Order: sequence, then structure tokens, then C-alpha cells
Amino acid sequence: MLISLENIYKIYKRGDTAVHALDGVTLQIENREFVAIVGPSGSGKSTMMNILGCLDTPSEGTYIFEDKDISKLNDDQLAVIRNRHIGFVFQSFNLLPKLDAVENVELPLTYAGKKGSVRRERAVEMLNAVGLGNRIHHKPSELSGGQQQRVAIARALSTDPPIILADEPTGNLDTKSGREIMEILKELHLSGKTIILITHDISVANQAERNVHIQDGKIVNDVKVVG
Repeated sequence: MLISLENIYKIYKRGDTAVHALDGVTLQIENREFVAIVGPSGSGKSTMMNILGCLDTPSEGTYIFEDKDISKLNDDQLAVIRNRHIGFVFQSFNLLPKLDAVENVELPLTYAGKKGSVRRERAVEMLNAVGLGNRIHHKPSELSGGQQQRVAIARALSTDPPIILADEPTGNLDTKSGREIMEILKELHLSGKTIILITHDISVANQAERNVHIQDGKIVNDVKVVG
């Protein structure tokens, strides 16, 4: 089992009120699955993403990731898990505006301590893989939304993580660009990556193999997608 959440709670304090963003969630994800976590705004799916991505820790419950109890790790240990095992793709792209495409893709490799020539070669390879080999020296402001998301995917892939965690990756894109990004994610899944997709859009979610529906912090449905 790649990921196992057991009875996960995430509770935030708002004044004297306790808000249960996640309310007793239990979920297993196998290696090489393509899973969509789907739900409306306020359902808890963003909190779920933060827990799954080791960006946050649960208030209660157990998170086992590749036989490690994530619930008991400190911030530095969580950072190691994120850097080595998870590639993040965000709705807002999160590219640095002063860096060109290849420099943005190099960033995780810089943090990993790779030397310059290795970083550049790998970054160019990943940009070619997402169809942007002719845009490597363009800054984000010189790229369309779809192209910026491709750069973000190339950056996520730069360290060759086994998991891609994509948070509303088509949310800021037009229909055509969104379709192209989903095709890239499907190809990555076919190549052996585990894809965890966070979305409010059921038509996007239905392109995954499995839909986990979340509402009011609880999983209300967990189904295989047909077709």
C-alpha cells in the first residue's frame, strides 16, 4: 500500500468554534493509481491535499506513507518526503516571474543539490517532454496559461518523484488547454506515476480511474470510473 489514511481528523479553531475540515477520513491509495479527490468548495478536499502532500499534519488519526508514519514526523522529515516523493502541480502554477521556464524547472534540482550542468540537462529534457522545448527561455509572462502549467508539470517531474499531486490543475485554463493538461497527466500515469488529482469538476475527475467524493470533511463515495 502506498498511502493509508486511518480515521484522519483536521480541526481548526475559529474563536471558540472547532471546525472539522476533515472528519474521520479513511482512505487507501495503491501505487500507480490515478485517483481524483472531488468535491465542492469547502468540502475539505484542499485540506485532504495538504495532508496527503505532507504540507500539513492531521489533528488526529494515522497517515502511513510507504510504511512510514507521517503523523509522527517533524517538519524537516516531512520536507524530505515532499522533495523526494511528491511532485506538486497547482492551479496558480506557482512559477517565479523573474525566472525563465528552464530556470523554474531547475529549482527542485537546486534544492536537491544537483550541479548546474545536471540541472540544466534534466530541466531541458522535462520541458521537451511536455512540448515546450522551444520555450525554455521564456518567462511566465511570455507564456499562455496552458504553457505555464506545462512548465509547472515539468518542474514537478524534474526530480522524478513517484507521485504527482495536482491541485485543480485545469482550474485556470480554457477548455482546450485543460484537455491538453489532462492528456499529459494520463500519459504520466501510463508511464508508472501515481496521480492524485484534486478537483471540483466532475468531468475532470471522471478522467481518472477512481473518484473519491468528499463533502463536509467526510468521504461520501469512492467509486471506480467506467470507460
